[in-house]
Amino acid sequence: MPNFKLTYFDFNGGRGEPIRIAFHAAGVDFEDHRISFEEFMKTRSDLRFTCAPVLAIDGVDVTQSNSMLRYVGKMAGLYPEDDLQALYCDEAMDAVEDLLHQVVHTFGLEGDELKAAREKLADGWITVFVKGLAEILDRAGGEYFADNRLTVADLKVYVQVRSLRAGTLDHVPSDLVDKLAPGLVQHEDRVANHPIVTAYYAARSS
Repeated sequence: MPNFKLTYFDFNGGRGEPIRIAFHAAGVDFEDHRISFEEFMKTRSDLRFTCAPVLAIDGVDVTQSNSMLRYVGKMAGLYPEDDLQALYCDEAMDAVEDLLHQVVHTFGLEGDELKAAREKLADGWITVFVKGLAEILDRAGGEYFADNRLTVADLKVYVQVRSLRAGTLDHVPSDLVDKLAPGLVQHEDRVANHPIVTAYYAARSS
C-alpha cells in the first residue's frame, strides 16, 4: 500500500473533507496534514495550479480534488462501477466544483464590496447550483445522487450544503438551501447520519 499525505486547510469542510471521509471509509491510513491559510499563502506559488488540496502518493504530488476523491472513493467502494451511474456521480461532484469556483472569487473582498458580491452570488450562482443539484437528486430517486447508495458525490454535496446552512459565507442567508431545496436538507441529514460519516467524525473526536 502506498504512503498517502493529504495537505489541506485545518477545518472540517471544503474540498479536502470528502477525501478525508473516503480515506477513513476505505480503512486506509493517510497523513492528514492540515495547514493554516497563512501557511498556504506562503507556499502557494510553489504548488501546481497554486491550489489545495494536494495528495502525495509515495512522495509524488497529485492535484484536482475530484480526481483524488474518485481515486480514494474507488478504494472505499464509494464510486459506481456502472458507467451511467458514474456519470451521474461525476455530474454532482463537478457541479459543486463549479459552485466553489464562483465562491472563491469573493474571497479576499471586504466590507461593502464583499457584501455586494456575496448577495449577488446568493441570488445568482448559488441559487442556480442549489436548484440544479436538487433536480439531479430527484432524478436519482431523491435519496442519493447515484447508484441508489452513498457515493463520493453525496459526500461532496453534503459538505457543501452543510457549509451553506451553517452560515459560513457572510451575507449568504443560512436558510437559502432550506427555502430553495428541502430535498437537499433531507439529503444532508441522511448523509450526516450514515454509518460511514458518523464513524469518521467519531474517530476524529476521539
